[in-house]
Amino acid sequence: MGHGGDVIAELTTDHREVEELFTQFEHTPPGSADRKRLVDALTIELVRHSVAEEEYLYPAVREHLERGEELADKELAEHFRVEKLLDDLQKRKADDLDFDRLMVKLRTEVAAHISEEENDLFARLRKGVQPFVLEELGEKIRQAKKRAPTGPHPGAASTPPVNKLLAPGLGLVDRVRDYVSGRGR
Repeated sequence: MGHGGDVIAELTTDHREVEELFTQFEHTPPGSADRKRLVDALTIELVRHSVAEEEYLYPAVREHLERGEELADKELAEHFRVEKLLDDLQKRKADDLDFDRLMVKLRTEVAAHISEEENDLFARLRKGVQPFVLEELGEKIRQAKKRAPTGPHPGAASTPPVNKLLAPGLGLVDRVRDYVSGRGR
């Protein structure tokens, strides 16, 4: 899928890619190595997406939207739950008894998050934020995803300025680990 455009187009493209990975997972035999590979791909995509949202989207939500503080805090809590599930999944093998149960929980959390963003948050952003700001946010999100971590770090800060300082270093460490281990290929 093509990336580009404003923040809403960028994040919506990410959502479709994540949904496609979940669909591929469902069509893969239980216990197979391909399931673990798909969980790795999902983890990489979801973590990069979440980090970028935490660095740029949610600060903009706080600044530009009515009740933005409350909304951003709710979204951050959802990210934390997803990151904990991803962390649990990373520690398990595809034939582990809890693997599929955790995947069901993950898909439920992620589907609810996507639905809320696309049906509420994005409409509010489109209405309450100038188009040029949405375009700038889209570019910032794309850049943030390039340097973001690729693995869950549930103990790491999720709000600026600390997250903007830590994410590039964690991202570098994760990408080196991925390169050496072959994870995400």
